[in-house]
Parts: sequence; C-alpha cells; structure tokens
Amino acid sequence: QVQLVESGGELVQAGGSLRLSCAASGRPFSNYMMGWFRQAPGKEREFVAAISWSGSSTYSADFVKGRFTISRDNVKNTVYLQMNSLKPEDTGKYYCAAGARGPTGQTMGTMGRYNYWGQGTQVTVSS
Repeated sequence: QVQLVESGGELVQAGGSLRLSCAASGRPFSNYMMGWFRQAPGKEREFVAAISWSGSSTYSADFVKGRFTISRDNVKNTVYLQMNSLKPEDTGKYYCAAGARGPTGQTMGTMGRYNYWGQGTQVTVSS
C-alpha cells in the first residue's frame, strides 16, 4: 500500500502561483510513476501532469503546458506541482496518484494506470 497526502492548495488570484506537494509513505517511492489529476465541481476528473519513477520523463496535459511543472524528490518521497499563471478555470480539487513503473509518454495520462490516490487539496483561483 502507498499512502498519499496532498497539501498546498488555497485561494489565489488569477495570475498567481501555487506549489502543491504530495508526500508518499508505505512502499518505496521510487517504485512508482506519479501523477496529478484535478476535478472541478460537476466535471469529471482529468489528467494534469505525470512524472516517471526516476524523474527523467514527464508528460503534461496541453492546457497546462508552459504554466505547470511537475517534479519529484525521491529522497523526500514527495512529488510537486508548481503552478504559475493560474486561471479561474484551474479551480478544482487536485489529486496526487501513484502507479507502477511502465511506459512513459502519453500513456502516463491514463487514469487506469494509477492504483493509489490521495484525498486531494482544493485550489481556488479568483478572477
């Protein structure tokens, strides 16, 4: 089992920045690909960004490219999502997820590859 705890979400004005963190415990962190997903009220959960177990490969949704950056620290067992130039449409609950090592690239955005999920952290962007 892997336990995931997100933090860092808050209310921010449009154009602002936030850094989300996800602390992992349980099985060795470096065994897992890590991803961030988000869900807005009334909408389905969607993929945001993912990073391979080593950190050498990342993949992001088109709507966050150039604004959000995913990174990880395998010593601290933590994955981060740096979010810049935030927009009101970025509002939602952000979830951290862990999945087994495997192919990189676009497939990292497939929700079914992730076995463990955190409880989420709320991000609200005001206009």
